[in-house]
Amino acid sequence: MKNKIINDRIKKFKDKKKYDNLIIEKLYKNFDQKIFKFQLTLINFPVLWIESEDLLKVATYLANLSDPYITLFDLHGIDERLRKNRKNVPICDFSVFYHFISFEKNLDILIKVSLFKEKLSIPTLTKLFVNANWYERETWEMFGIDFVGHPHLTRILMPVTWEGHPLRKDYPARATEFKNYQLTEEKEERESKALRFSPEFWGMKRKNSHSDFMFLNLGPNHPSSHGAFRIVLQLDGEKIVDCVPDIGYHHRGAEKMAERQTWHNYIPYTDRVEYLGGCVNEMPYILAVEKLANIKVPERVKCIRVMLSELFRINSHLLYISTFIQDVGSMTPVFLAFTDRQKIYDIIEFITGARMHPAWFRIGGVAYDLPNGWDKILSKFLNWIPKRLKFYTDMALKNSILISRSKGVASYNKDQALDWGVTGAGLRATGVEFDVRKKRPYSGYSNFDFEIPIGNGVSDCYSRVTLKMEEIFQSLRILKQCLNNMPNGSFKAEHPLTTPPLKKNTLKDIESMITHFLQMSWGPIMPPNESFQMIEATKGINSYYLISDGDSMSYRTRIRTPSFAHLQQIPSVIKGSLLSDLITYLGSIDFVMSDVDR
Repeated sequence: MKNKIINDRIKKFKDKKKYDNLIIEKLYKNFDQKIFKFQLTLINFPVLWIESEDLLKVATYLANLSDPYITLFDLHGIDERLRKNRKNVPICDFSVFYHFISFEKNLDILIKVSLFKEKLSIPTLTKLFVNANWYERETWEMFGIDFVGHPHLTRILMPVTWEGHPLRKDYPARATEFKNYQLTEEKEERESKALRFSPEFWGMKRKNSHSDFMFLNLGPNHPSSHGAFRIVLQLDGEKIVDCVPDIGYHHRGAEKMAERQTWHNYIPYTDRVEYLGGCVNEMPYILAVEKLANIKVPERVKCIRVMLSELFRINSHLLYISTFIQDVGSMTPVFLAFTDRQKIYDIIEFITGARMHPAWFRIGGVAYDLPNGWDKILSKFLNWIPKRLKFYTDMALKNSILISRSKGVASYNKDQALDWGVTGAGLRATGVEFDVRKKRPYSGYSNFDFEIPIGNGVSDCYSRVTLKMEEIFQSLRILKQCLNNMPNGSFKAEHPLTTPPLKKNTLKDIESMITHFLQMSWGPIMPPNESFQMIEATKGINSYYLISDGDSMSYRTRIRTPSFAHLQQIPSVIKGSLLSDLITYLGSIDFVMSDVDR
């Protein structure tokens, strides 16, 4: 029976063009089929379980195919011990999942490794995939899983003095479950001592044959670090010998919070994971939940979601471009851009009632229908903003000083970008034509006519910022189509798991009234399964991997954000450059620390 299910699943994949060269068949041909367990999920790519002793050879095979899964997109853990619905899930205490992507072939595969608490160890993948470093460190500190052979397995988001593993199921989810905290002089001294940087701990020398190195803290509170971000620099004069990024100052445990909030009540948290993206960051979570619930939303809902997303994309890009210009040395654009951004916030407020964090998307729809007059205020903005964008380009982006300070600075190629898991404009600047809105259309993006700006093969500070400007013009094209072709229909799906259900139905029959009461008090209960959704966020690819155990809350919510990967790349790009180039590089990455730390 199991083989029939697997064969049917393979046939289903084969029926889709993008699965013509099905990776699961290749794995079955090159390895003993018994080492794999196929898991049926709502994730639209293969999910295979293996044992830890098979991980290295399977990962090596994937990385060395003729069409390789060259990018380790995500890696993290799951505490499986309290999971009730384990259909197609092997018995284990913990698991580690590895999400591999071939961007050129637009293919994914998820490999899961089962572990037991008696032996929570697994080989490191850092020699195969350099970006596994930070992901393994985070998984180790959150779950206590040892990655054998890791070059520096230390805490990354939590203080080094932290005790326990926060994403384990037996770790409290609320502050009220802990004993009262008291900061004694002894604790304060211990915490202060733990923050001191020791070069030897990171394998750094204090001097070479001709000079002593200087160790400089940039941050955690510094205008050029764009948030509470610390980077310790090893300097020889003004030249950067090496550096150590230090993150975690913003950490709020967004993934842990998902285990205590209903599916509906978690929506406001998604806005704040990357606080400049607003509704953009609601999209992957909402779509992943709707997959679990099997909800198909009306075309009007899709178009409204796209419209709000593109407004926030422009807003975020304007902030990025203007602050980048400010970092390089020009003050005027940032003041002008903030004026322009307020006009976008006015539109968002007119439609949603809020500005930065509307929490306006709903499971099955949006909170309200569009208000009368939305088209007029949007049309006015679309007629006005192009002139301002031309002004920014002519005044700043074509300025010879800005060009000389950013062109060729902090550059990397396509292979380096794929190795580090770079997404968004940083990847597209290297010539890789990958935008989720085009390659894996969601929320009706396939109905829109727009182009994806692509670079000439090398991603540097200047190419990254100019691509973002071009992306704004493409977002304006999408907004014009929303304005002129907004579908008629409902702003919410007719489905029992929508939140909140339509109030008018409660007046018709008792079943609707009971359903409405339960949904609004307890929240919807999602069928047990797993789903995944990635979207093209403002700073790169943002994705949600959700596991439902048939409850009103998520069993596991994994948030993969672009900025985490982008900051991990910093040392490899900036070594050998001048300190002033680091400031330009940081400004060109387009990150906020809430996106990094979650």
